[in-house]
Amino acid sequence: MYRFRQWSVKHSRFMEGLYNFVNPAILVTLRGVTKVFGKKLDKPIIAAEAGLKGLLFDCQMCGNCALSKTGMSCPMNCPKTLRNGPCGGVRANGMCEVKPEMQCVWVAAWDGASRMKGGEAIKSIEHAVDHRDKGTSTWLKLAREEKTDV
Repeated sequence: MYRFRQWSVKHSRFMEGLYNFVNPAILVTLRGVTKVFGKKLDKPIIAAEAGLKGLLFDCQMCGNCALSKTGMSCPMNCPKTLRNGPCGGVRANGMCEVKPEMQCVWVAAWDGASRMKGGEAIKSIEHAVDHRDKGTSTWLKLAREEKTDV
């Protein structure tokens, strides 16, 4: 997963375009599915989202996705789960202070955001993650037009 995450950040401009192309279709489909089936298909939809986003972005399914704002680097991979930039413990070589074998999630995020058309969004302040949303679907929230950060 880590290698795919690095690839997604390196190709964040492409991933942003793909997201902007595919996301409306996903939301329209999910709106129809949720109208017909209600919440009966939530578990398989969440599993599909977790599988796809987990593979491509090492997504931690926090339920408040910020990938489009963080250069396709999931901030929940930060050992300190920081959503607004590095903790100040970034090593001189850009590696994490807690996991020295891992590039700082926020170094990657700024790198990825610098390639994206919507890269300025990384400067917006994010709310702290609501841990009650862990394991929930951002896609379903958007399809049902519930409040979300994305």
